[in-house]
Amino acid sequence: MPDDAVHTSLKAQILAEALPYIRRFHDKTIIVKYGGNAMTEPRLKAGFARDVVMLKLVGMNPVIVHGGGPQIGDLLDRMGIASEFRRGMRVTDDRVMNVVEMVLGELNQEIVGLINQHGGKAVGLTGQDGAFIHARKMLLAPETADGEPVDIGLVGEIERIDPELIQLLDSRDFIPVVAPIGVGAGGEAYNINADLVAGKLAETLKAEKLVLMTNTVGVLDKHGTLLTGLTSSEIDALFADGTISGGMLPKIGSALDAVKNGVASSHIIDGRVEHALLLEVLTNEGVGTMIRADATPPRYGD
Repeated sequence: MPDDAVHTSLKAQILAEALPYIRRFHDKTIIVKYGGNAMTEPRLKAGFARDVVMLKLVGMNPVIVHGGGPQIGDLLDRMGIASEFRRGMRVTDDRVMNVVEMVLGELNQEIVGLINQHGGKAVGLTGQDGAFIHARKMLLAPETADGEPVDIGLVGEIERIDPELIQLLDSRDFIPVVAPIGVGAGGEAYNINADLVAGKLAETLKAEKLVLMTNTVGVLDKHGTLLTGLTSSEIDALFADGTISGGMLPKIGSALDAVKNGVASSHIIDGRVEHALLLEVLTNEGVGTMIRADATPPRYGD
């Protein structure tokens, strides 16, 4: 058989494999936390934008939430502003918050532009637009038994998310792109961890999937082996024995909370793999770890 015929046959096989997934997830909401190398390498950025547009064109409702921690750190360094962290959280005073808003605004418009260049209709938002992400100041737990809560400045935690704005955009075939800034009761802006925003948004919108893009292959056991499928109780056990720790804690925590609160499945995927999003949503293989609630059996097309 000629090489071009083999190539054509393989394309047809891939398209046929995608059909049950397209049918299963038609008109379903998929929340994607976009970050890592996929957000910095030109080839991966373009591939991600095409993947998002394709999901929309085949009838799904992708909603993008992005971070920007490395880019914020780089600009702070260039401005001579020292970065301070407490338990992995960036201490955010007024000067740092100005930088956060500047960087996230630029990144948001870049993502919107890429999606639009590839045929989508993206709209950039922060939680301040329509005040749809309601936040309050986050205080870290005291460091000693008789200590005071630790104030890390304008870092927020989510009180609630109003879904109407995102739902309106979805209904008009727009692709929302959300920067993780919330608004307090007095109108003040709060910097919020993007994984937490993505997870809470997935719960609020009753999403089918929460997909968290990372620079790792997924959740690993203590021997470094990829765990491709986990239940919520298995994740709890990995927390308890220290297998999941450090920077993965908020990410996996958001994924776990989502499936415990009605999201059908959460996925931790390797954003360094080209077209990772399509591979995870539309193929049998996937490229990471899928997490489900204990009582949720796999379904056809998942």
